[in-house]
Amino acid sequence: MPITAEQKRALVEEYGKDQKDTGNPEVQIAILTTRIQELTEHLKVHKKDHHTRRGLLKLVGQRRRLLRYLKGKDLEAYRALLVKLGIRK
Repeated sequence: MPITAEQKRALVEEYGKDQKDTGNPEVQIAILTTRIQELTEHLKVHKKDHHTRRGLLKLVGQRRRLLRYLKGKDLEAYRALLVKLGIRK
C-alpha cells in the first residue's frame, strides 16, 4: 500500500527541479495524489476500513493546504499542476 521508493523517485524527477528537490510543493502534491489514489482503490474493496479512511482524509486535507499555498505563490504553476495531475474536473 505505501508508495515505493522507485515511484517516489520518478515523481521527484518529473515534478521537481532536480533529483533532490523533494520539498517543492509540486512534488509533495504529486506524491500525496499518488497515495490518495492508492488508498481510494483500497477503500473501494474494503469499505469498512475506517482507520484507512481517516488517514485518507488527513492526506486530502494536507494536499488541500499545499494547493492553497501554491495557488497564492504561483498561480500558473498551480493551474498547470491541476491539469497535469487531473485533480479537479
